[in-house]
Amino acid sequence: MIRRRRGLLIAALMTTAVTGTLVAAPPLPFQIAASTPAADLDRLFDDPLLAPALVAVRVVSLTDGRNVYARNPDKLVVPASNMKLVTVAAAASRLGWDFRFTTTLEATGTVRAGVLRGDLIVEGGGDPSITSPDLRGAPLFDEWADALRAAGITHVDGRIVGNDDAFADEPLGAGWAWDYLSAGYAAPSGALSYNENVAVLRVTPAPTSGLPARVDIGPPGHGLDPSVAVVTVPEGSTTTLDISRLPGTARLAVRGQIAIDSPPVIRTAAVDNPTRYFVEALRLSLAARGISVSGGSWDIDDLRTPLAVGPRTFIARRTSEPLSALAGYELKVSQNFYGETLLKAMGAVRGVGSVERGKQAVVTTLTDWDLPPASLVLSDGCGLSRYNYVTADLIVGVLQHVWNDQTLRGPYLAALPVGGHDGTLENRMRNPSLDRRVQAKTGTISNVRALSGYLNTASGEKLAFSIIVNNTTAPGVRVDGIVDAALARLAQ
Repeated sequence: MIRRRRGLLIAALMTTAVTGTLVAAPPLPFQIAASTPAADLDRLFDDPLLAPALVAVRVVSLTDGRNVYARNPDKLVVPASNMKLVTVAAAASRLGWDFRFTTTLEATGTVRAGVLRGDLIVEGGGDPSITSPDLRGAPLFDEWADALRAAGITHVDGRIVGNDDAFADEPLGAGWAWDYLSAGYAAPSGALSYNENVAVLRVTPAPTSGLPARVDIGPPGHGLDPSVAVVTVPEGSTTTLDISRLPGTARLAVRGQIAIDSPPVIRTAAVDNPTRYFVEALRLSLAARGISVSGGSWDIDDLRTPLAVGPRTFIARRTSEPLSALAGYELKVSQNFYGETLLKAMGAVRGVGSVERGKQAVVTTLTDWDLPPASLVLSDGCGLSRYNYVTADLIVGVLQHVWNDQTLRGPYLAALPVGGHDGTLENRMRNPSLDRRVQAKTGTISNVRALSGYLNTASGEKLAFSIIVNNTTAPGVRVDGIVDAALARLAQ
């Protein structure tokens, strides 16, 4: 009876949630008997489905440090978004959980009769969290309009200039593929960013089949030039949308169809120049509040006439939420843009924030933690790059260090998705054996599935684990099912 119940438990875990719908994966090709966890995990990872793949696994006990299971733990593998586990841990160590980004609005010149005879300058410090709700302008810009009026300014006889020099001009990660650079998840990063550097598209079906759908794009200032060909199709039809833009161009092609009974569909598209996006959005918001700017909005790198040398007048400052809150958002939803920002922010401690300086900060951190830097090849901070490599050993080493460091542990664990509850694990592990027992980060790019984090066993033991599958052509839901079955066996 005990053996049969264990087998049924594992088989039940092969039901995985996808977009809110439970999809039953095919049953395992064997019944799991009452044997050692290592033997059972070997059977799972020997599944023919994974035969072409490289499976790297390390599981350790945080109670006594013993090795629970290992499979290719020292092989370099592509981690996908599991790279964020390393970036966030290093950022928390180097910057501190209380670290906050600042963005400052200043003025040059003099103010007479409500007119600023000079420029407005926005000094960016890398804040990734300045956003706008529902396709409109950012609330921050309304606050800044009030601050300008309080300073006696109702017209700017000059320019709005965005200074993004705190970070190096490296908007895209090395190893990112050209064919998805228009997608919102591949948004560029910089020291001055707005709305996560994406424009939001809301596609709404027309009231009659055959008519063009309505496509709204915002917030204002995105600078994209949409070319829309989306038709409304009969009830019950499949909704398909394709959004593309060549790098370096503003032309955004939106093609496809939407069912007449479909709710509005939301998509995002990356912009090319984050700094220009910010200052143009600010200019438009100020204009809507009755504050005009005669000289337009400019990226500091594109100025034809340099900024005036001399004292500046402070107008307003924006301070972000602490790193602990930003990291929670990054890890829960797997926000790539935040990962890139944190990497550069670490580099900015010793000069201009760059990928190379950020990498040096990560390597120094790993060395301080007695973890081998050779187990990490870092090309970006978020895991989108295929030039990234880690070992399962390194990931678990990071997890162990964080667990043992009282200053890092609490906010780090709170930032991780919880199985069956929230983030990228909200619709996964919804079963009695794993529900809320797992706090872990997913990782998904083509042919890669990863999951690393912490597991509470039925006996109360805490495990740190990393399971990274490379070179898989199997459906992701099937691979996830095997991974979840392995975690269920460990949870016993």
